[in-house]
Amino acid sequence: MYRRVAPDRRGTPTDTHHPGGACESVPEPYEDIRPIFAMEQALELVYSVQEFFKSSNSPEYEAMETKGRSKGWCSCGWFMVAVILALVVAGVVVMYQQKHKHSDSESPPVSDSPGEVSQKYADALNLTLQFFDIQKAGQLENNKIEWRGDSALDDGKEANLDLSKGMYDAGDHIKFGFPMAFSATMLSWAILEYGDQIQAANQLESAQDSLKWITDFLINAHPKDNVLYIQVGDPVADHKCWERPESMKEKRPLIQVNTSSPGTEVAAETAAALASASLVFKSTDSTYSSTLLKHAKQLYSFAVTYRESYSVSIPEVQTYYNSTGYGDELLWAAGWLYHATGDQSFLDFVTGDGKSYVDFGSPTWFSWDNKFAGAQVLLSRLSFFGGKYLKSNSDLLEYQKTAEAVMCGLLPKSPTATLSRTDSGLIWVSEWNSLQHPVASAFLAVVYSDYMLTSRTSKLSCDGKSFSASDLRKFAKSQADYVLGSNPMEMSYLVGFGDKYPQFVHHRGASIPADADTGCTDGWKWLESTDPNPNVASGALVGGPFLNETFNDNRNNSMQTEPTTYNSAIMVGLLSGLVTTSSVVKSFT
Repeated sequence: MYRRVAPDRRGTPTDTHHPGGACESVPEPYEDIRPIFAMEQALELVYSVQEFFKSSNSPEYEAMETKGRSKGWCSCGWFMVAVILALVVAGVVVMYQQKHKHSDSESPPVSDSPGEVSQKYADALNLTLQFFDIQKAGQLENNKIEWRGDSALDDGKEANLDLSKGMYDAGDHIKFGFPMAFSATMLSWAILEYGDQIQAANQLESAQDSLKWITDFLINAHPKDNVLYIQVGDPVADHKCWERPESMKEKRPLIQVNTSSPGTEVAAETAAALASASLVFKSTDSTYSSTLLKHAKQLYSFAVTYRESYSVSIPEVQTYYNSTGYGDELLWAAGWLYHATGDQSFLDFVTGDGKSYVDFGSPTWFSWDNKFAGAQVLLSRLSFFGGKYLKSNSDLLEYQKTAEAVMCGLLPKSPTATLSRTDSGLIWVSEWNSLQHPVASAFLAVVYSDYMLTSRTSKLSCDGKSFSASDLRKFAKSQADYVLGSNPMEMSYLVGFGDKYPQFVHHRGASIPADADTGCTDGWKWLESTDPNPNVASGALVGGPFLNETFNDNRNNSMQTEPTTYNSAIMVGLLSGLVTTSSVVKSFT
């Protein structure tokens, strides 16, 4: 049974399992045997016709036999008629089988190049990427947001570091390294899987720019092999203020993990972020890509060597981004580093020691805290598209089977479908930040559906019932459409999309006029104002509805109206997968 427990502030339950069952994908039958099988049927028909005429002793058969012998060839008339008839039957058989195959799977193979762009999802993608510009800290370049300016320029100076870049976490002004790194990993994954689709929507440059703004910060936050700065700013002090980021004058202390105070999960997540980003920039900036990969390897080594949760070594982080474990991040990082390097040692960890962290066959919810489902889908890439050794690797197949269990749990008509849904079908796990899990689940579903399409895998078997790639895509679209307005509130939870969306977003910068001269405490009147935000936080994905599908649009209701940067990163992935259809690349390199 699924067990709900109290989540932390940012909305991740400490028990993130959802029910699943016996599931397996079924490779599509070899195409080339269909015509052969049909021709065999046709030839059987030829001989059946011949035997019929022989057995009937009909005058027509005797006449054809006599005429045929006199011409020097045997039974031409009846034979040609039968052959023509057989070929017609063969054609019908092939056409029927092809039609039957497509109607079963509902997902014929897609082309390598992007298809027609869905304007709805393209517009939503454009908006979502704007939120990253809103969240940028530091000296802004080519600033696209008129109510934003330079901020946090002195971040990192106490350690002689430039930590001015990066992004603010949510509606406040703290830079939390753990979820920020996850945002970078998700942006990278979206670009790597769906770069052509993002380009078709004219948003690839914007996505890469947002990614680099984060990775520049992460590189600077890693000044030594075993030192990583994971937080800028004091949440307690920050939350005593309601001000624009441009007006901040408070001290912004730093927190680091090191050999004395390790933080395996945050070091590993940062390694995953930098490794995946190295693949994104490999073809356009090889020097930067190499720098990213160097830091990723060092951080992975740090994470593996000094294994301890940062929630244990630095207890004060528990209030906001408490970690429920680090095994998922180690697998996640190793998976990304294997994709980035091809180094067998990373695969050896996944198929060796790393297995001890996994409860194979038990699906989990994907989130900033729990990467197991994401790692399992990522590793299933190797089973779908790797060489013969990888496709037959029994350990990797265990990851894929668990990824399939995740998919089966998401499909609403599956025998193993999770019950963690609203009445309208939205995946719902936590009242805090409730949209994180449906959007993350939908992203994994669209990715896995495209793996199936590209590999010509026709079926996913869920406890004996078959589903197609299009079934997964349909589920993903249902979650995206709910977010964009197809819900009981008839409201888009993506700010700026459609005619009705939240007006009182819990976001300091959006709530205060750009020309207001406010300090730490005299800005509270803007929090309490009954007027809508003067600045639209375009592309912000707010927390979302309650289980009963109600939503209270109130600036003080941070549970429902506060957006987060990592939610937007996941949303970029989902929308990128839906904006158009095409095959995913079989290799990231």
